[in-house]
Amino acid sequence: MNLIADAAVLGVLLYLFYLWKKSGPRILAGRLMEIAAGACILGAIALAATGRFLPAAGLAVVGLAMLGRSGGRFGSLYKRPPRVSRVRSSWFDMELNHRSGALSGTVLAGQHAGRKLDDLSLEEILALRPSLDVQSLALIEAYLDRRAPAWREHAESDARRGGGGEAASRSALAEEEAYEILGLAPGASEAEVRRAHRSLMKKLHPDHGGSDYLAARVNQAKDVILSKHR
Repeated sequence: MNLIADAAVLGVLLYLFYLWKKSGPRILAGRLMEIAAGACILGAIALAATGRFLPAAGLAVVGLAMLGRSGGRFGSLYKRPPRVSRVRSSWFDMELNHRSGALSGTVLAGQHAGRKLDDLSLEEILALRPSLDVQSLALIEAYLDRRAPAWREHAESDARRGGGGEAASRSALAEEEAYEILGLAPGASEAEVRRAHRSLMKKLHPDHGGSDYLAARVNQAKDVILSKHR
């Protein structure tokens, strides 16, 4: 039995060393958390089998909580889906993930209608620009600024581009659209509006590949909603 236990411990240590070498300390920490969580759950099952239900329940709660914090395959089951902001134009339906700050979108018109922007090449996206209205142009430039920050160096000059974002930011914004931009449900409290606005503005900071156009729309959305609370 001692030989088997020693072999099992050695196997676990070798596996952890492999994870550390391959994936780094962050992944290793997550795997350790999963192993500890599994041990807690197995312990809870053993306690329940002997009739000690109260400590078994406590140990099971600890195990499940550790799984939720592990960030691995099991931890993802316990995470709430990230809040998403949506901004639409006649050409694009764009989404901003609050958790990661990732900007993605779908083409609504033209020869690429129905396709994801992430599936289009940079050349295909740039070819759309001459056909776009002011708001759509501002949106696609915000997307390109995040996907390929150097795209302007390779794109042909476009006379319509100047001041486009500012003009689009002044376009009328309906209350329903304002809630979608902030990723909130209609009727959200003033505190929720301000919290969502603050979080989004951090994601849209220039250091994170921010966009003046999107920042302007987020500010406008906050103003539209808060005007209803006055």
